[in-house]
Amino acid sequence: MAENAKQAEVEATEAKTVKAPVSEAQANPEKFLKDFNWHNYEEGIDQVDDQQLKEFEKLVSENFVDTLDDEVVEGVVVHITDRDAIIDINAKSEGVISLNEFRYNPHLKVGDKVEVLIDVREDATGQLVLSHRKARVIKAWDRVNAAHESGEIVNGFVKCRTKGGMIVDVFGIEAFLPGSQIDVKPIRDYDQYVNKTMEFKVVKINHEFKNIVVSHKALIEADIEEQKKEIIGQLEKGQVLEGVVKNITSYGVFIDLGGVDGLIHITDLSWSRINHPNEIVELDQKLNVVILDFDENKSRIQLGLKQLSKHPWEALGEDVKVGDKVKGKVVVIADYGAFIEVADGVEGLVHVSEMSWSTHLRSAQDFVSVGDEIEAVILTLDREDRKMSLGIKQLTPDPWTDITSKYPVGSHHTGIVRNFTNFGVFVELEEGIDGLIYISDLSWTKKIKHPSEFCNVGDKLDVVVLELDVEGRKLSLGHKQTTDNPWDKYETEFAINTTHTAEVTEIVDKGATVEFNEDIVAFVPARHLEKEDGKKLKKGEEAEFKIIEFNKEFKRVVASHTAIFRAEEAANVRAAAEKAEAQAAEAKPTLGDANDALQALKDKMDGKK
Repeated sequence: MAENAKQAEVEATEAKTVKAPVSEAQANPEKFLKDFNWHNYEEGIDQVDDQQLKEFEKLVSENFVDTLDDEVVEGVVVHITDRDAIIDINAKSEGVISLNEFRYNPHLKVGDKVEVLIDVREDATGQLVLSHRKARVIKAWDRVNAAHESGEIVNGFVKCRTKGGMIVDVFGIEAFLPGSQIDVKPIRDYDQYVNKTMEFKVVKINHEFKNIVVSHKALIEADIEEQKKEIIGQLEKGQVLEGVVKNITSYGVFIDLGGVDGLIHITDLSWSRINHPNEIVELDQKLNVVILDFDENKSRIQLGLKQLSKHPWEALGEDVKVGDKVKGKVVVIADYGAFIEVADGVEGLVHVSEMSWSTHLRSAQDFVSVGDEIEAVILTLDREDRKMSLGIKQLTPDPWTDITSKYPVGSHHTGIVRNFTNFGVFVELEEGIDGLIYISDLSWTKKIKHPSEFCNVGDKLDVVVLELDVEGRKLSLGHKQTTDNPWDKYETEFAINTTHTAEVTEIVDKGATVEFNEDIVAFVPARHLEKEDGKKLKKGEEAEFKIIEFNKEFKRVVASHTAIFRAEEAANVRAAAEKAEAQAAEAKPTLGDANDALQALKDKMDGKK
């Protein structure tokens, strides 16, 4: 009986073990899977037949995540600790993810759904280790590619600044936002966008280098383009519009007219001259501007600011006339003169020739500098063409008025060397009085090829007035005439046939040169270098020379060494002849002897014995 009862209990237990789960699994599979005794099943304590195993595997595949797959799954945040988030992915155990992976989402809370990738199946505690960051990266590339293809607008978190733009977190991937793509207007403060979430458009993907470029500007350009078309369609020349200063350059100012940009050139900002547009306007300033011109497509719009005010020439008093003295400021300097602003927007030109009475013209910068306050006289005035010429030298008397009394011919003066030409030197005697010294009037003795060999600009020179042309306003000066002509003295000292001892200075073509003093350099022809022994004089050899030519007008001196000893030979011949004549005179021959001697000489000449 006992055995039968025990057998019945075992059968009842087995029946309960086999049949009960089937009914429960069919009724509530999630509860069954959760309450199933996995330990007894793995140890073989609880037996399950093949049919039940198949149904069990089916339930597992339908309700559990395959933890061996590398695919991204969705989980739910069930708990948050100080360091981790506990995620239910509908597996045997819950997973854990470090909160560091959710730094981009500081508002994470229980119940939020997140995408995860199983990083480690189970750690030492049997808990799944998940990765939200890896899951985001995998899914992010799919999303980024889809957004790029469809043009979908995506949200991104601006993480930090970088060279040329910003780094943006898009779906967990770092993307580059160029500075030019942040907004339609230039950005001056990049830091204002850091740590902000903004909308972007994916404009470029480089799969090889895993680079993504996004743009915020692209989102607002479409709206602006519509506004731009509407504004451009209504543009007319002469129309006055309100705009905002968008950008300032050295050549002009760009104005935002509400989606359309126009340029005010620097010359159209003010009637007065300015060095830079920032003297007139500043960034983000609101201005009324007038449309001056635009191209056929109205893509280039030329604007004006000064045209909204009256032209200064129209406000110039009618009492202003030629001959009046005016005061003004030097605003521009050119090589040919200086522009003087005598009233706001009203300028006159002082030509360099009207700055000084000097006929020797110089650069305008020698007389005035930008910013100088000067006085001038109005020389011409054309209100119609809005032109005015001024003069500065007219404020002082013309120095040529009494030139004949101040600088008569033959008078001596001291002047300053102002300029050179190939033919002479310009010397300034006073402001407005210049004279020319021809190169031939610089020195009595030196042969000068260019005036710079004789003096320097700025040197003081003593001069004599040689000629005076009042009508032509010309002075001819001389420097050498301030001293006696040494050649007058040399004409006697180095007269022809005078002898002088000197050293051969240089061997030159066809002869040599000999320096007798600092002024007299004589030429010795080659044949006149021959010495008594038949050899020729060499450089540095000292000898006597005889002057055989002296020309004061052309400053030419020719000497000879050979003439020295040849003259001695001629003197010896003459002395011998004179001695013979003397001896003959002492002998006093008779008339017959003389006749005999003459007859003998005649016979000799006739060839007789």
